[in-house]
Amino acid sequence: MTETPRNQFLSLHVLETLVAVLPVRDENGSPKSLVYGGVERHMITSQARRRAERVHARDRANAGIGALAGRSTGLRTREWALITAKSLETDHGWDRAEAVVTARAVIEAVGLKFGDPAKKTVANLTKVLLFAPADTGTRIAAHIQEHAGELRAWRDEYLRAQDEIRKKTTRKGGRATASQDSETGTEEGAGPAAEATLPPLPKPHRDAVLFAIAPRDAIDIALYGRFLAEIADSPNVDGAVQSSHAFTVQEAEQVDDFYAAADDAKLHRKRNALDFLDSADDAGAGMTGYQSLISGTFYRHAVLDRAQLTTNLRAAGMTEAEAADTAVDAEKEFVNAFVEAFPEAKKNSTASTGSLPALVLAFEGTRPYNYAAAFQRPIDESPTSAGGEGPAGPAAVRRLLTHHAFVSERRPDLTAARVLTYDPQIDAVVKEFETAGRDDVASVTEIEELAP
Repeated sequence: MTETPRNQFLSLHVLETLVAVLPVRDENGSPKSLVYGGVERHMITSQARRRAERVHARDRANAGIGALAGRSTGLRTREWALITAKSLETDHGWDRAEAVVTARAVIEAVGLKFGDPAKKTVANLTKVLLFAPADTGTRIAAHIQEHAGELRAWRDEYLRAQDEIRKKTTRKGGRATASQDSETGTEEGAGPAAEATLPPLPKPHRDAVLFAIAPRDAIDIALYGRFLAEIADSPNVDGAVQSSHAFTVQEAEQVDDFYAAADDAKLHRKRNALDFLDSADDAGAGMTGYQSLISGTFYRHAVLDRAQLTTNLRAAGMTEAEAADTAVDAEKEFVNAFVEAFPEAKKNSTASTGSLPALVLAFEGTRPYNYAAAFQRPIDESPTSAGGEGPAGPAAVRRLLTHHAFVSERRPDLTAARVLTYDPQIDAVVKEFETAGRDDVASVTEIEELAP
């Protein structure tokens, strides 16, 4: 029996109710917001959600859990020189200082710029975050070790030239820096003289480093993509996942919570004071302040482009059969992460990561479908208002399912939707739709059933 081909896009929609949390904030520590439908809404950025999902899937894979157990995943960091140096030190017996200098020189020479060498905190960190396979550092270290004699000689020449350029720049009153442009071979502020003096990394070694930092078979890079402008000949990856910002379906309400933190030592003295005068000296809180907290029912949406995911896996060197099998496993983990993962900001003081979605809606189509328009008119929860819809959670579910049913009647490519809920109140609302004879919504009880 021939299986029916799956549509290209898997659309996921979630409604989740959060109470007194702060999963993302702006540069002033305040909740992020947007104006939609003429009113302000709380917002949780897609970047915060995507990172939570990516790390969730990676941690499960590394722990041997789930469909991607044991598969290669990526690491996004500025510390590749330090990671490479650590491998040189622990795996190959190099001196720590020499390992750091060598790793930085080799990685810098392929085009990645580093921080100011005069500032120890950033001297060995790349200026941009690099999303690369987790074994990148050990691969680069192994290549350096294998060609240690040649690369040590090149490194010494490279550092001498770099130092000479820095001295010339300083004498001319320019800004001394050790960051090079790999495409021109020049140093920032150093002028054309640097082009002739910086020895390039020999091609075999450059190719080895580029292969190490290439996306290869890292599943999360195939899912979420990568953009690396600093190295023109290092491949970028168009992500297979599209994510929207989450926003509240009702108007935003923010609470500025005043808190007072106790000083344990001061309170101990106060309890054991011999008279009220001693006790008065230890009155008052140890520290006070404010924190902003938000509540509301949020709508968020994500799409998986199955064709793009398969293309990315094929570009990583997989056969057609391997890419097809891996894509199915990657889809399972993506759906799991979409439902389970949550940003960890303020998790200890708000227990936000324990939240479960009120409703997950999943279906397939020949294009993505975003249902944010269902909530352009904010939900009015007021019981006394003429247009009041009651609590936002159940009201939002009715709106979302009604919106999907309406669209389904006009878009024949949509498959029957699958819905998952962890809330008995919401389950009752879903059953209303099922008992009404609608065949475009089917309840499931497991995350795995959302994308069969």
